[in-house]
Amino acid sequence: MVQVRGVHKLFGTHEVLRGVDLTVAAGSVTVILGPSGSGKSTLLRSINHLEKVDRGTVRVDGDLIGYRQAGTKLHELSERHILKQRANIGFVFQNFNLFPHLTALENVAEAPVSALRRPRAQVQALALELLERVGLADKAGAYPRQLSGGQQQRVAIARALALRPKLVLFDEPTSALDPELVGEVLDVMRGLARSGTTMIVVTHEIGFAREVADTIVFLDSGRVVEQGPPAQVLDHPEHDRTRAFLSKVLS
Repeated sequence: MVQVRGVHKLFGTHEVLRGVDLTVAAGSVTVILGPSGSGKSTLLRSINHLEKVDRGTVRVDGDLIGYRQAGTKLHELSERHILKQRANIGFVFQNFNLFPHLTALENVAEAPVSALRRPRAQVQALALELLERVGLADKAGAYPRQLSGGQQQRVAIARALALRPKLVLFDEPTSALDPELVGEVLDVMRGLARSGTTMIVVTHEIGFAREVADTIVFLDSGRVVEQGPPAQVLDHPEHDRTRAFLSKVLS
């Protein structure tokens, strides 16, 4: 489903991603771990072209993201074409990013109406179904300010699913939540994993990674240091840097 090949990303003179390779199978869950500043969020944002890569390529379901290739040269696609590609890639942000003036139902329905030009009545039925899926059908008429952080993030997940994406990216989806609200969001994500949704998750929730991930990727200083199944990476890490990181987060 996802092929990241030799991706480099610089901000000024600072190289945040240094030749990242990553392969994600359809229907699998990949969890990316790593210290702050290791490039996790930048990698995620590069997959849907929110960040333009300086070198390398990203493909989702065979499509080259953000560019078309002519011989050995890459030419950036139009914004309209990039938005069309992004419709296949759901993104759940750390800070929810809901529209404050729209209800939960309207937040979920907005993208299919505006991006896909689908009839609002038809989309509202889908939006209600998705809110039910994340346990919030009774909050359809509530505005974000009337919802807890966990409820807002569950609305954000429903919104990410509204375009029926091939892939869903999660950028530290529980880091802005109070501890007692984390579980309700992780429960929704567990349900998505069981349903076969292809997911890439940046998180520090090691218990969730151990339980749900098919593959764990440890990123440090913009490089993939180690990757493999949870039992291998979490219980028997091969790299000193991985061991040092896990000793801090598991202590």
